[in-house]
Amino acid sequence: MKSVWIYFILFIFSITYSKAQDSDWTLQQCLDSALLHNKNLQVSRNTILLGDAKVKEAETYLKPKLSANADYKYYFNLPYQLLPLSVFGGADGTFKEAQFGVPHNINTNLQFTMPLYNPQASGTIENIKIATSINKLQLQKNTEQLYFEISNLFYNAQILLNQLSFIDSNLINTQKIQKNIDLLYQQKMANGIDVAKMKMQTSLLANQQVIVRSKYLQVIATLKFMMGVSADKKINVNHLIQIEKEPELNSNNTIEMQIVQHQNKLLANEIGVINKSEKFPTINLLGSYGVTGFGYDKQPNSFLKFFPIGFAGIQLNYSLFNGKLAQRKIDQKKIDIQNNQLAYEQILSQNLMQKENIVSQKLIAQKTIESAKEQIMLAKLIYNQTLLQQQQGLSNLSDIIIADNSLRESQQLYLNAIVEYLKADLEHKKITGNILRN
Repeated sequence: MKSVWIYFILFIFSITYSKAQDSDWTLQQCLDSALLHNKNLQVSRNTILLGDAKVKEAETYLKPKLSANADYKYYFNLPYQLLPLSVFGGADGTFKEAQFGVPHNINTNLQFTMPLYNPQASGTIENIKIATSINKLQLQKNTEQLYFEISNLFYNAQILLNQLSFIDSNLINTQKIQKNIDLLYQQKMANGIDVAKMKMQTSLLANQQVIVRSKYLQVIATLKFMMGVSADKKINVNHLIQIEKEPELNSNNTIEMQIVQHQNKLLANEIGVINKSEKFPTINLLGSYGVTGFGYDKQPNSFLKFFPIGFAGIQLNYSLFNGKLAQRKIDQKKIDIQNNQLAYEQILSQNLMQKENIVSQKLIAQKTIESAKEQIMLAKLIYNQTLLQQQQGLSNLSDIIIADNSLRESQQLYLNAIVEYLKADLEHKKITGNILRN
């Protein structure tokens, strides 16, 4: 019932989004849309439903069965039997062939079967249930990976938007300086080399603007595909990047670890099924009731008579020797369990190592962001002072270009530091099992 409410809420979100295509999308809105529309997640959900259906199918093998049977046979040659003549006073070892029965034979009956104990069927049901649990964990893993990829794309779009904002601002400033240089050139107060330098700066920024805008559109197209929305739907990403100090992330049992643990449980259960199938018999309750009819269509004694027949009993099936097939299967499963345990230890060690590295990367990125902010402020101050000095004739165009390049380098350093922090933060949440707990 809880999942139904979740899908209902997401459905309401999807309607809201469709009515507000021109508004900025937040990361949470993108994630909600992907959770609802992404095709890979839909396939994973269907796989879980398929597992539930297989459990129900396997459970039918433990339920009673009732079947109706009927057959009719006409013997144009009745079967022969050999009668020992010694029964009739003849010599031992001599026989006389004889045909028994009548041409027309009719059989109808109801057969009832109820499994009392079937270790193979019971074990299969348990295996399917464990496999379904693994499929549910796989759905969660796919959801985590989708959240990770969409968050990456969203952050990339935000970075590109901020980069465009810097470029637009720098381009406006450069165009103003170019106009001033053009006026000075017309007044014979600047040379042609200065004009060419400013044109080159303007051209570089304009070209960079086109490249970044193209990258942004590519990222948005990929983001819409991952979200499962149509390509013609307009999406504007919220450009505001918020980096808040987060509480300490608790290390949870990651999905990869849980999957390995369930795989280990599945292998252990398979060994148990093999052992039970080897040591215990299969027991069924049987029953049948019907009639058998005999008919003769020749004169002077034609007839068609029916006689009742019925039985009830217990059927036991026990394997006495199968060439140690069960033991060979168990040996293979034990090797699989050893490999499974090694995989779990490998994931655990890898996560510990990655966590230490990621925490260090986040701290460095945070310090770099703060440093880059200060550098941008200083670069802007130097750039503005250089412009004033140029107007007063105290600095030349080369000084302005150097100050402009320093400002752009500090801006790029700031964006690179944010990228590194966001990437490290996502990785940190992923390896600690917190990516879905935001």
